[in-house]
Amino acid sequence: MKITTTLVAAFGTVLIAGSAAHASSDDAWAAFQSDVSKACVKAAKGLIEKGKTVVDPYGSEHYGMAVVTGKAVGAKARISTICVYDKQKKTAEIGGEISAKQLAVTP
Repeated sequence: MKITTTLVAAFGTVLIAGSAAHASSDDAWAAFQSDVSKACVKAAKGLIEKGKTVVDPYGSEHYGMAVVTGKAVGAKARISTICVYDKQKKTAEIGGEISAKQLAVTP
């Protein structure tokens, strides 16, 4: 009986710890996605007004990735650009302008 009680207590502790780790992991990914979005919109400011992002939820081992879409600065056209976010340096770089006809993204 003592072994059963000990096993149940240990299993319960593992479940609680696992739930806490999962929750903080979800929070960490949400924070990462927010960081990528903010950095990419900022990097695209000279190209896109009031950019909206679609962020790859996890990125690659070293980089976060997003597509920034919005109205082209100084024009009426809607455009997008690809953004790469360096996870270590916490900096973002954008590619060139991609027309809405070439890439249809709805943020």
